[in-house]
Amino acid sequence: MNENRTFPEQEGRRRVVIENITPEIDAGRFAIKRVGGERVVVEADIFTDGHDSLAAVLKFRAAENAEWAESPMEFLVNDRWRGEFAVTKLGNYFYTIEAWVDQFKSWQINLQKKIEAGQNNISIELQIGAKWIEAAARRATARDAENLLAWAKEFGAVESVTGSPIEKRALDKDLTDMTCHYLGRQFSTNYEKELRVIVDPELARFCAWYEMFPRSFGGFKGCEEQLPRIAKMGFDVLYLPPIHPIGKLFRKGKNNNVKCEPGEPGSPWAIGSSEGGHKAIHPELGTLADFRNLIARAKEFKIEIALDIAFQCAPDHPYIREHPEWFRKRPDGSIQYAENPPKKYQDIVPFDLECDDWKNLWLELKSIFEFWIGHGVKIFRVDNPHTKTFAFWEWCIGELKAKNPELIFLAEAFTRPKSMYRLAKLGFTQSYNYFPWRNSKDELENYFAELTQSPVAEFFRPNLWPNTPDILTQFLQTDGRAAFAIRLILAATLGASYGIYSPAFELCENQPRGPGEEEYLNSEKYEIKRWNLSSPDSLENLIARVNQIRRENPALQSNRNLKFHRT
Repeated sequence: MNENRTFPEQEGRRRVVIENITPEIDAGRFAIKRVGGERVVVEADIFTDGHDSLAAVLKFRAAENAEWAESPMEFLVNDRWRGEFAVTKLGNYFYTIEAWVDQFKSWQINLQKKIEAGQNNISIELQIGAKWIEAAARRATARDAENLLAWAKEFGAVESVTGSPIEKRALDKDLTDMTCHYLGRQFSTNYEKELRVIVDPELARFCAWYEMFPRSFGGFKGCEEQLPRIAKMGFDVLYLPPIHPIGKLFRKGKNNNVKCEPGEPGSPWAIGSSEGGHKAIHPELGTLADFRNLIARAKEFKIEIALDIAFQCAPDHPYIREHPEWFRKRPDGSIQYAENPPKKYQDIVPFDLECDDWKNLWLELKSIFEFWIGHGVKIFRVDNPHTKTFAFWEWCIGELKAKNPELIFLAEAFTRPKSMYRLAKLGFTQSYNYFPWRNSKDELENYFAELTQSPVAEFFRPNLWPNTPDILTQFLQTDGRAAFAIRLILAATLGASYGIYSPAFELCENQPRGPGEEEYLNSEKYEIKRWNLSSPDSLENLIARVNQIRRENPALQSNRNLKFHRT
C-alpha cells in the first residue's frame, strides 16, 4: 500500500554516518577530564555508502565561546578517523564532529583511477570537474572566482588524451583547496551530541599530599612551623582532617572506646558542639585569622591547604537543635546514629538527604564549601561521599565549579567500583582506590591497566595512599621499614598523584589495634600524639628524594604513559 510520507528537510541527502566516538562516557552523559595544556584526541568511525571521498573536522569550543574552532580529522584505517585539540582554560569545553562527502576530491580520485587504468579519453571527466569548479567559482570572492573560472575553462577545452600536463593540473593543491573551500559542506552530517571536557588545574593530574592532624602539633601555628619540613620533602598539598569543634555527647575515647575519659579530645570527624559546627574552628587549633595565615604561609612554600569536609554531625551539633527535620529518627524519637555493621559510630549522626526539607539541607551543605572557599581553600577531601545521594554531588560540585573552576575534590571512596567510578563521573576530581590492598605483581598490573589504559582513565584520576588514619594494611604491619619504602615508591611511581598519612608513615608506625585488624593501635583519630620527628628510622630523606625524582621527570607526572615491562 502506497502512503504519502514526509521526509525531514535534507535528511535523506545526508549520507555520512558518524558513530563509535571515543572518548565518550556513557553515551555522552558525563564529561571526560583534562588539565590545562593537555590535548584531547578524538576518534570516530566515519563512512558513507559507495566509494565517495569524505572530509571531517573535529569542532571544539570553550563553554563561554559561541563559535566553534575546528581541527581537521585524518583517516586512519577501516573507516576510523582521528583529530585532536588542546584545552587551555579552566572550566568546560565542548567537542563534536562534522563530516561530509567531498565531491571534488571524489572526482579527483576517479580521474586518477581512469588515468592509471590507461583510459585515453578523459575529456568527459575533465568537463565534470569543470562543473564542480564553476560551482565553487559562483561562491568565491572576485579574485578567486576569476582563477577558478580560468581552471574550469582550461579543463573544458581538453578533448581527448591522457599524458598531458592537464593531469597534474587537475590535482593541483591550490585548486583543490580553493574548490573544496567554496563548495562548502553541502549535506554535511553533524554528530548529534556535544560532548564535554572538564579542564582542571595541574594539581588535579600531578600532586603529592601530606596528611597531618594539626592538634598534634599545637594547632595552626604549629602547622606553620612544619611547613619548611613538609616543603623540603616535596609535598604540594597539606591535608588537614576536620578542624571544627568536636562533639561532647557520646565522644569516643582512646582506641575508639565508647567511654571517654576526662581530657580525651574525641574524633575530629564527630563535628559540632555548643562552640559551633561546620563553619567554626576548634578553639584549641586557633582562630579563623590563624587559619588564613596558615594558608598564606603555605603558599609561600608552594603548598596548598586541603580541608576535610565530612557531612555528619555530633549529637550536640547546632544543626540538630536548629533543624531536627534534617535527620532520620528511630521509632522511639531519637536520632539514628551512624552504623556500618558491625561498626558503630555513636558519636556521629548522618544527614538525611532525602528528608522533606531536602532542598534547604542541600543549599546549607553547599554553603559549607562556599564558606571555606571564601577563606582561601581550593582543595577539599570529602569524607565517605558514597554514603550521600549521588544527585547531590552532581548538583553541588557542578554549582561550585561553575563559579570556581580551580577547585579540586578528592573522594574518600573506598567502596564498590561502580560507586567509586560514578562519583568520579559526577564531578570528583580525584579518588581514593584499592591500591593499599594490591600487593602482588599480577594484582598491580591488572588494576593499574584498568585505571590507566581503559576508558576509566578518561574520567577517573586515582590518588594512591599506602596508609590513612583508618588503614594500616597487613603488609605494612608485618614487613617493617622496608614495606613502607616499597609502598611509598610504588605509590609515587605507579600514579601521578599520591599521599601519605604522617608522621605515622615516615616513622613507620605499624602496630595494629588487634589481630586481623587494619586500624592503628592508639590511633591519632582519638588522641593527641607527640611524634619523634628526629627518629633515625624516619623515611624523610627517602620521601624527599622520591618527590624530587617525580618533579624532575615528566614521565612520572601523568598516568597515561604507564607501561609494565617483563622482568
